[in-house]
Amino acid sequence: MAAKRVWLAGLCLVLTVVFLGLGAWQVQRLQWKLDLIAQVETRAHAAPVPTPAPNDRAGSEQAYQAVRADGVFDHGAETLVQAVTAIGPGYWVVTPLRTDRGFTVLVNRGFVSTDKGATRDWSRPEGEQSVTGLLRLTEPKGGFLRANDPAGDRWRSRDVAAIANRRGVDGPVAPYFIDAGAATAGAWPRGGLTVIRFTNHHLVYALTWFGLAALCIVGAWRLRRDRLKPADGDAA
Repeated sequence: MAAKRVWLAGLCLVLTVVFLGLGAWQVQRLQWKLDLIAQVETRAHAAPVPTPAPNDRAGSEQAYQAVRADGVFDHGAETLVQAVTAIGPGYWVVTPLRTDRGFTVLVNRGFVSTDKGATRDWSRPEGEQSVTGLLRLTEPKGGFLRANDPAGDRWRSRDVAAIANRRGVDGPVAPYFIDAGAATAGAWPRGGLTVIRFTNHHLVYALTWFGLAALCIVGAWRLRRDRLKPADGDAA
């Protein structure tokens, strides 16, 4: 029995070290996530900068950057992408913008309701346009448990390459898209609906691991105490 208690106490101590390490790792992840959120908020509320050229790698460090692009919309190549927003279900209206810099960037002009999606009744500005919004990374894997169907022209995510290919967009295409900002109040599509949200459960995870470490410490202490306790019938 004594040997078993020693073995269990040793296991508790090993698990304590493991749980403390996992808790410390989650604390580091928490700080990383808080820094990321702060960086994104700063980029999103900064003055718009020119959109990167197609050969400039648009990585996660540029996501949600406020950008500006000038050009002409190709409304004949617009694409509807299924969306669920704070104002209900419907579609994003994604339209190629042929920029004055010689490349095309897909612009999510905003949200339209399901009824609007059926009638396709919304504004389509002609001529040179200046678009401001947030740079967003392409979404190539479709929606939750639902892949895009380019052949059937059914879209659950804004997959830049697939949409550009389906619409036959010529010339260089930026590997990202722009979420346009809000336009005239009440106009369709409704821009400015980008949700900037990051899940952040690292503090809960850290407390869980530290709590398990504390339980292991208590368990090791109790096993050691029981091992040192005189057995029944031993002399006082």
